[in-house]
Amino acid sequence: MRSTPTPATPRRRRRFVLTATTGLVAALALTATACDGAADSAGARADAAASKAAEAAEAGDGKIQIPAEIADKLKEHGIDLDKWKDGAWKDWDKDKWLSEAKDFVNPVIEGLWKPDRMQSAKEANKTVTTQDASADQGVSDPEPAPVQATAEKTPYHENAAPVGKVFFDTPEGPAVCSGTVVKDVNHPGKSNLVWTAGHCVHAGQGGGWYRNIAFVPAYNDLGKSQAELGNATPTEIAPYGNWWADWVSTSNEWIQGGSETGGAGAAYDYSVLHVQPEAGAKSLEETTGALDVDFSAPSATEVATIGAWGYPAAPPFNGLQMFKCADRPGRLSLSPALPTMYRIGCTMTGGSSGGGWFRVLNGNTTLVSNTSIGPEDNTWLAGPQLGTGAESVYQYMSKTYGGR
Repeated sequence: MRSTPTPATPRRRRRFVLTATTGLVAALALTATACDGAADSAGARADAAASKAAEAAEAGDGKIQIPAEIADKLKEHGIDLDKWKDGAWKDWDKDKWLSEAKDFVNPVIEGLWKPDRMQSAKEANKTVTTQDASADQGVSDPEPAPVQATAEKTPYHENAAPVGKVFFDTPEGPAVCSGTVVKDVNHPGKSNLVWTAGHCVHAGQGGGWYRNIAFVPAYNDLGKSQAELGNATPTEIAPYGNWWADWVSTSNEWIQGGSETGGAGAAYDYSVLHVQPEAGAKSLEETTGALDVDFSAPSATEVATIGAWGYPAAPPFNGLQMFKCADRPGRLSLSPALPTMYRIGCTMTGGSSGGGWFRVLNGNTTLVSNTSIGPEDNTWLAGPQLGTGAESVYQYMSKTYGGR
C-alpha cells in the first residue's frame, strides 16, 4: 500500500506498515511490567484502565475536551471544528492538506477507530530494491541474511506492553504503523510520549500531516485471529484503550526530503507523538510502562544485538499479531551525504514501520532506532541512527507538550 500518489520512482518504499535473545526479551518484559514501580501487575493495570474508561463513559464524564489551540489552528485555516469532526477531515485537497510543522491538528473524533476500522487499515510500506541499496558499498556493510520474525508471547501486556499500533488516515484510506511508549525525561513517571516513524505522521516532500492519528498499546492483547476477533471484548482488542495524538513532531529533513520510497528523508525518519486517552486520567507511562531512548547513536560496530518489535501487516502477515526480530546490526548508507542507517536481517513487512529497535546494555533496555525502510523481498529492515537531531525533536515535544 502506498501512502500518497506519486509519479514513477525507483522501486523503494517505506515500511508504512531469528528468535530474540533471552536477555533482550526478558529486559523488555521487565520494563513493561515494572518500570513505574507499581505493585500491581501489567494485567491488573490493563483491566483497571479499561474499567476506568468504561466507567467514565457511563458517567458521561469521559468526553474529550478539544484543546483551544487545536480549534484555533483549524479556524486559522478556515476549517470549522464541528464540520471537521463530521467528515470534513476527508478533504485532502492540496490547498487544505496542512503540511508545515506549525499546521498539525488532530482533534479527537470519538468512536472513529472502531475494531473493524482498525482491521481495515493498510500497512504504510516503504521498500528499497537491493540494487538501490547497494549503490554505496564503500560505506554499507554486506546485506544481512534474512532473520525470520517470531511471534511475541501473549498476552502482550505482560511481555511488551509499551509496544502498540499507530492508526491514521491518509488520502488513500486508513493506514497503520507501529510505535513504542518512551519515557519523558522532563516529566519522570508521567510520560505521554510515543516513538514512531516520520512517514507514519507526515507524507514528506510535497505532502502534509496525516489525520486522526491514534495509538493503541498492546493491540489485540491475546493475538487472536481474524475470525476470533469477531467475538473479542474491547479490553482484548485495546487493553489500554485508544490514545489520540494531540501534538506530533518529526524532522524537518523528513518533511522536506521524505518520499514514497523513503528518499533523502529516510535517514531522519523518526517522530514523537504526545497522546491523550479517550477516557481516564493516568499518563500512558503509568498505564503501560515506558522505555528510555538512547541518543548517543552508537556505531553498528559497537552493538552486539538489536531487537525490532512491531505489527507487520503486509503478506504473509495480517497486522493482528506482534512480532520481533533480533540480529547483529550492520551499516547502510543510501548516500555519502546522508547519515548511515542501521540494518538488520528481518522478515517483518509493511506495518512494522515505526516499531522500536531495542538494545540491552548493562541490563537496561533502551530504544536506539525505529523501522523505516526495507527491500521488496522483505529480508531486512533499516532504521535511522538517533543523534542530536532526533534528541532535539524529542526535547521539543517533552518541554513544550510533555506536562499536559
